[in-house]
Amino acid sequence: MKKTFTLNHEKIKYPRMVDAAKHEVKKYLKRERNKTLPEDADYWAFDCKFGQTAEDAQVVHVAEINKHISDIEAKGLTSFYVEILARPAQRQTLDLDDE
Repeated sequence: MKKTFTLNHEKIKYPRMVDAAKHEVKKYLKRERNKTLPEDADYWAFDCKFGQTAEDAQVVHVAEINKHISDIEAKGLTSFYVEILARPAQRQTLDLDDE
């Protein structure tokens, strides 16, 4: 998902537009996590970027996206850019015998 969300609408109030953006991101993450994993993968990892525009987007953790959207709402900005790319990943094992 690479999308610029606009938060201004003539009939829909600003807080509802923010909630709709959060819901759309959450729905996308759920849909991606429910896809079938390849044989060599354990889980879906997400590479995320967030910013006011695509050019100034910074790398963020997937769990911080809602917080960043809330920050946009607190600042009263009318748009933001979010990029979420899913990739299959494998969990790293922790070897405790090496100590």
